[in-house]
This record gives sequence, C-alpha cells and structure tokens, in this order.
Amino acid sequence: MMKAAAEEFDRHGYDATSLSRISTVAGVSIGAMTFHFSTKADLADAVQQEGRAVTLAALEPLTAGPLSPLRLVIDLTLELARLMEQESSVRAAIRLARERPDTDAWSDAWLPMVRALLDQAYESGQLRTDALPADVTLLVEHLTNGAEAYLRGRMGSGPAFESTVAQLRRIWHLALVGVSSDDAVIPRQPRERTASQAGASD
Repeated sequence: MMKAAAEEFDRHGYDATSLSRISTVAGVSIGAMTFHFSTKADLADAVQQEGRAVTLAALEPLTAGPLSPLRLVIDLTLELARLMEQESSVRAAIRLARERPDTDAWSDAWLPMVRALLDQAYESGQLRTDALPADVTLLVEHLTNGAEAYLRGRMGSGPAFESTVAQLRRIWHLALVGVSSDDAVIPRQPRERTASQAGASD
C-alpha cells in the first residue's frame, strides 16, 4: 500500500492522486485503505515520513566512517542522488513537500548533518577561508535540487541518459577544483564575513 502510494504521488503529484487510484494500484479495497488512512493528507504524511526515514537510514552508516568531514559531505550528496534515482518514497517525499508547503521539507532530515560536517571542515582547514560553511551548505542544496530536477526531466528517457550520481560526481569535481584560470573574472564578494557573523545570520 505504501509503495503504491509513493509511486503514485511521485508520478502524479498530490492534487492529481486520489485514494481510489492508490487502492486500485495497490490491489486493496478503498475500505481497507481508509481504515489505515482516513484522508489523502494522512497517507501523504506517512509517505513523506517514510521517505525521510529511508534517507536517514541510508546516510547513517556513511557518517560512522573514517573519512574527513568534507569527503563525507560529498559522499552524502552522492548517496542522496542514488536514493532519488532508486527510491520512489524519497522522490515522493521531495515532491510532496514541495506541493504541500506546510509540511517538513525532505532536506530538513539531512541538511543539519551536512552543515555540522561543513563546520568541522572549516575549523580543520579543509575549506578555503572565504568558503564559509553557510555558503557551502547552500551550494549543497543547489546541487541536490539540481540533481532532482535533472532526474525528473529525464525519467523514462531510456538507458541512454546519464546517471544522476555520475553527473553529480563530475559537478563536485568542478566545484572542488574550480573552473577559472583567470582571477580577473571571479566576482568580488561585497564584503567579507567572519565565520561567527555567518553563523549569526543563519
């Protein structure tokens, strides 16, 4: 039942999905469906919770490893991309949170973990002094949002389209090494902020 609900919400979104449609896909009666979930909102809540739980369960083993904080952030984002590719509950959780703005965002489940790792990376000198943790956290959000947009735009395109994980790995390489050999083209920051000022403004 939950799998069918996740797949329907993922494909069609909240408004275009009905309990009757989910019950048909799941092969259960509408009565059995509403016994467990009296409203579509209740079922959507459960799908979002499952997507967050699947995400946290996949990320937890990574954080227990011996890798450096910045490498862990990269590996976490690659795992998030893998989850988006393979887990309908994760894709549904992302879409439902976007279409139901009063609910918790999927990123709320893992973004604090990323920020804590980036704080450690900054303190240990893994980040440039002008690469503040808040800004790199924002970069991670943009990368994961872009990975999801890429995936949604190409789902069903056949085996030829590039893996989201492989694409994100290449983009991370560019982010880490930089793309410009000319310092003159790099925009100046309007003002420098200390790490404490950046934290206070978050």
